[in-house]
Amino acid sequence: MRLSFAEVVSESFAFFFSRLGLFFHLVTIPWILSLVLRIAADTVSDRSLGVVLAEKLVDVIPTVMFIVPWMRLVLLGPGRIERLPGLGWSRRETAFLVHLVKVAGIPFLLIAAFTLIIGAIEPVAFGTPPAGPDAIRREAMAAPLGTGFIVSALLALRVSFGLAATAVDLDWSPRRSWAYGRGSSWPIIGSLFVILFVGAVATSISVVLPLSLLQGLRADNAAAVITWTIALLVSYAGAALLATAHAVIFRRLTNWREGVPLA
Repeated sequence: MRLSFAEVVSESFAFFFSRLGLFFHLVTIPWILSLVLRIAADTVSDRSLGVVLAEKLVDVIPTVMFIVPWMRLVLLGPGRIERLPGLGWSRRETAFLVHLVKVAGIPFLLIAAFTLIIGAIEPVAFGTPPAGPDAIRREAMAAPLGTGFIVSALLALRVSFGLAATAVDLDWSPRRSWAYGRGSSWPIIGSLFVILFVGAVATSISVVLPLSLLQGLRADNAAAVITWTIALLVSYAGAALLATAHAVIFRRLTNWREGVPLA
């Protein structure tokens, strides 16, 4: 079955905005956990890139706690959400996390390596000849790492819809996602990229606007906490939209119905 880019995007947005009440109900605890983690990370005196990347890794846990029930909501309905997200961890979340590592592990490692390398280069050095052998080596590594990240990220998007299968307890792998998505690669990548882009723009706006308004009132500490609170909620909304698209693509490509064997 060939996917329609427009249908996937429109169905994903329609589903999410028609269930905003359920979204706020399901996201509350993971949202709070992510906020506590963000505040705790800010207390670390050494805010190096390694600390930031470690924070992002740990934040995957509350995100998975939210995404798995949300995907089940899309595919099975609200009656099949067994507990409020954030109140426990089961084999289902573990299987989802393992599948997520298989899909996104390589892009994450590449972007982490790229970020660490670029972060070590002084901004004023761009456009000027490298100052020494270390700088030459770092700049030489940046291009292949960046290219590798782009390629691996596109491949990850291509097979990521299979995460929805793990959320409904199917034994799944990226290879099966590749097989079921044959002939629909660009609609899959395009629809997920558009939703990711919209989520990133919305999150950026949710950071800039509150921070600029509150800093104008000279409430710097409060501004940071309020901004994180709003931005994290918006980022979870973006994650819910993306998870909805994953579930929609999975259902359309596989014709999945509970209890019915896949072809």
